[in-house]
Amino acid sequence: MSVTILAVCLLAALLELDTTYAFQLTLSRGIIAGPLFALITGNYEAGIQAGIFTELLFADVSPLGAILPPSATICCAITVALSSMGIEMCYAFLVAVFGSLLFIRTERHVRKQRVQLLPGWEERLLQQPGKINRIIFFELGACFLINFVLISLFIGASGAFMRWLQPHIPLRAFFACQFAFMAVPWIGLASLVPEFRLKMR
Repeated sequence: MSVTILAVCLLAALLELDTTYAFQLTLSRGIIAGPLFALITGNYEAGIQAGIFTELLFADVSPLGAILPPSATICCAITVALSSMGIEMCYAFLVAVFGSLLFIRTERHVRKQRVQLLPGWEERLLQQPGKINRIIFFELGACFLINFVLISLFIGASGAFMRWLQPHIPLRAFFACQFAFMAVPWIGLASLVPEFRLKMR
């Protein structure tokens, strides 16, 4: 894995904290994350396109409360990374959508496991209230590390697999993937129609 792809993984792990863990400055939105990854890789077309498509695809779901939607940051990171490895955009984006869905399932599992640590944190804070900042930063660091490992493993594995598979994909399947890829913005826009529909009295 190249230094550029590792930099994408590091930035993705950091931006993923912005979704629910900390900051919440909306830097994790696809329209922002995509171009940020493009700045690292120099693949501006892929970054901007992935950002716009991801923003439209996930526009109707926000990470509020217990809701944990597919990650736009992860989707953009995987798309830009795979595209930079020479994978066609239509394949890279479809793999990225699958990766973002898989990441959320993993994230839910990790959160359930980490809930078991809450009594221990509470006890430590009751004994030493002054350590609250240290505990928060330690846990944010742990989340960052987990995100980085998961993203790196998926990009490395999917990138190697797609580089092997891509030459063997039939031309008809390629055109079908391109059609599905170009349909993504329209699917996203269609999901927004009910939000803007005027209610009849």
